Amino acid sequence: MKRALFLGIDAGGTHCRARLVDGDGKTLGSGDAGPANLTLGARQAHTSIMAASTAALADAGLARSAFRRTHLAIGAAGADDPAAVEALAAQSLPFASVTIRSDAVTACIGALGDDDGGLLIVGTGSQGIVRHKGRFHRVGGWGFMLSDHGSAAMLGHAALRHALAAHEGVVEASLLSRRIMRRFGNAPVRMLAWSHQLTPGDWGAFSPVVFACAESGDAAAQRLVDQAVGDVTRLLDRMVELGAQSIVLVGGLANRYAKRLPRRLARRLVAPRRDALAGAIDLAREAAGA
Repeated sequence: MKRALFLGIDAGGTHCRARLVDGDGKTLGSGDAGPANLTLGARQAHTSIMAASTAALADAGLARSAFRRTHLAIGAAGADDPAAVEALAAQSLPFASVTIRSDAVTACIGALGDDDGGLLIVGTGSQGIVRHKGRFHRVGGWGFMLSDHGSAAMLGHAALRHALAAHEGVVEASLLSRRIMRRFGNAPVRMLAWSHQLTPGDWGAFSPVVFACAESGDAAAQRLVDQAVGDVTRLLDRMVELGAQSIVLVGGLANRYAKRLPRRLARRLVAPRRDALAGAIDLAREAAGA
């Protein structure tokens, strides 16, 4: 197994990250690429995964021929859909072995090791995962159209809906609505054309504006933040009901929410031991029998 290599992939809605290690666990290289959420389609995910993988090998000073001795494990957003996983697996993946799991599972393995507990991802999307007595239980994470409560994408979407309603006089204009509408030249038709080609990451890009306006005292932005905090609180409460005594909060909005949670939940938060890439590498080593 000394010659075997292990590649972990964290395939998210905004970025795809890769880490390559040797048989001793030493990091050899890393790479990144664009969105790889399986809801964007197997072709998009495959393109980003291969780009990040190739970059990791190049960073390690290795040629693409090293793929043949590399065991790959992918933690992918959207991997809870068996059809999406099957479509990705059908793509050309020239590795010694390939394992595809949910990004929440790989993040949970990385964060908790072999211990029970929970992990909630709040980034472009959102999903909770609880490991209790060796079994995994999910909470949310069914994608932008059905779920992803408290995510950056949902918060950004709510902000644009508010901005358009305020522009038309349906609700009172606010600092948030004015800032967003200025990005579209105060033209709803431009907003409409833009909305037809969005990914969850594009919606999520507006979430920092919401938090900035809320911190500047804008009441409308604060209401949206409060609603998002309420969504995250309900997810965490359910995770506690499923047996999570300690919970790791990760993702681009983790720090934003951590300081706004009720005390009963804030005291359950613990730091992750490792990251999602480490969890994926664990799965790659398991598949190789290493």
